[in-house]
Amino acid sequence: MTFANITLLITALTTALIAGLFYSYSCSVNPGLGKLPDAGYLAAMQSINREILNPLFFMSFIGTLILLPVSAWVQYSNPAHTRFYLLLAATVIYALGTFGVTIMGNVPLNNALDGFQLQSASPETLQQYRQSFEKPWNRLHSIRTMANAITLILVLLACIAKTDTLKPE
Repeated sequence: MTFANITLLITALTTALIAGLFYSYSCSVNPGLGKLPDAGYLAAMQSINREILNPLFFMSFIGTLILLPVSAWVQYSNPAHTRFYLLLAATVIYALGTFGVTIMGNVPLNNALDGFQLQSASPETLQQYRQSFEKPWNRLHSIRTMANAITLILVLLACIAKTDTLKPE
């Protein structure tokens, strides 16, 4: 197995791991949290947002951001190479749609929620805070989940793409 293939395989793994995390949030965690009362929802989100900041999460989330362009670069031996273009597109979509949306959207919401004092808030304040947090957070999460799913499809296509180059006509 070549370095290029090993790099591509590891890239596919990290991309699939983070796509799976976001997918599981979309189809189980967010709907489950949505059924909680305001104080329970906000407390659960605070706890989840604190716990997700761990080495395993960063390995897949930031690892994918690093490995995608590395994989594209390794495949660049011929600029007409199908794998290169698939990985280049995957890199751009992940960097902007998954990583960028998370860093510029979800993280600021998470940080603001982390500073919110649940214990001293009235029921009305809890309800208002939840309304200002939940919809924007879920909308941004949907964007990053779709971007990550598209990224994963592109990486998987790169994995199965023929290694010969496109023939110019």
